[in-house]
Amino acid sequence: MSIPRFYIQDVIPSSGSYSLPDGASHHASRVLRLVEGDAVVLFDGSGKEFECRVSQAKKSGMAVEIMGCEEIDRESGVRVTLVQSLCSNEKMDWVVQKAVELGAEKIQAVEARRSVVRLSGERARRREEHWRSVAISACEQCGRNVIPEIPEIVPLDHWVASGHEGLKLLLSIEGAPFRDFSAPQGNVFVLIGPEGGLTPEEVHFARSTGFRDAKLGSRILRTETAGLAALAAIDCLWG
Repeated sequence: MSIPRFYIQDVIPSSGSYSLPDGASHHASRVLRLVEGDAVVLFDGSGKEFECRVSQAKKSGMAVEIMGCEEIDRESGVRVTLVQSLCSNEKMDWVVQKAVELGAEKIQAVEARRSVVRLSGERARRREEHWRSVAISACEQCGRNVIPEIPEIVPLDHWVASGHEGLKLLLSIEGAPFRDFSAPQGNVFVLIGPEGGLTPEEVHFARSTGFRDAKLGSRILRTETAGLAALAAIDCLWG
């Protein structure tokens, strides 16, 4: 059985006793039913990992004894930003969760012309916060000690026009295989269209700013599959 991991937003001391915040305490005691002596791991998003033992397990809260602190790097060797066109809520949750597991450094949601989901104002802010929560849970599960960045949703054209330095890949069955590209020295950006695909105008604009067509095979992948397959390929080839 793997040791439970909890993300803590507060500063974690390097030693001594530490009372878990309400959310983590509730999950540890009521969901996982941890008891005194059980091992847990805390992390604060900075790359550090804290080995702990439960020292107090009561209805009023849970406390742990911090046994040690170590900086453990489980990040990918390639800095990848997944630029994912908005899709249905369930699909976006899946993409965020699996992209975190596969090592994405940043997940940028963009609104393409054919996106079936439109988010703005308070609805957009709530979804962004939800995705960040999904990302934290995925880090707890997969062992990452750094939380990937999930910026605000922006229109696809605005994001493309803002300029980004690095290897920029546009998934297309007309492109070159991933193995034909040289190993990147900097950032990698992978652009994924929505369910209905990018419009010809969006494709042309992306290419005009330096995006290069790349393919993973001769089959057309779903929007929630394409980016994840690309992340796995990138990590295998260059990670």
